[in-house]
Amino acid sequence: MAKTKVLLIEDNRLLREGITDMLNGQEDIRAISSAGNKDALDKARKLMPDVVLLDLGLKSDSCLSVLESIKKICSQTEVVVMDLIPAQSQMVEFLNSGASGYIRKDATIADFLNTIRSVAHGVTELPPTMTNTVLTKIVERAIQEGKVNHVIASVKLTKREKDVIRLLADGHSIEGASNKLKVSIFTIKSNLHNILEKLAIHSRLEQAIVSSKDDLNKKS
Repeated sequence: MAKTKVLLIEDNRLLREGITDMLNGQEDIRAISSAGNKDALDKARKLMPDVVLLDLGLKSDSCLSVLESIKKICSQTEVVVMDLIPAQSQMVEFLNSGASGYIRKDATIADFLNTIRSVAHGVTELPPTMTNTVLTKIVERAIQEGKVNHVIASVKLTKREKDVIRLLADGHSIEGASNKLKVSIFTIKSNLHNILEKLAIHSRLEQAIVSSKDDLNKKS
């Protein structure tokens, strides 16, 4: 059985050694670690990991630049960022740069391992607050019900965000929109998240939500 190759980038020695030992105790995982800096990129080149676990609290490096460098070196590598408390705005930035998931450092061992294995098989692992909010579901339903013009008119969207929302309104899946625009699935989800953020702070959102809910209630 081929093992999932994991590179851990963590500058806390206790965590670095403990997590690496735990991962290497699994039959299906081979892990090495780095404290960051140039060493991390050198090890990425040699290992060509399936998954990189990247600590967001690196003291000596810009985590975002490390992520971008990793993706340039190993374009097929999935990157999972680690932190104690997810900052939603920060997560969007990392998703735009190619991150595939997030795991809390205080997650259970089972959840930690499940995240690595899922991401290695192409499944996105994100905090529930980013993927399953009521607002997300309401706006998605509004789009599906042909209210796309209301959504676009409600906020000032970028050209990419308009392209994404129109493709979804035309019936494309997130994967389909990704293929159409030649960007990653994670970028499409990030664009959708940005749209929702703008909707949430715009006064016209209330009208769009009420209109969508009324239409849905009439059809139910």
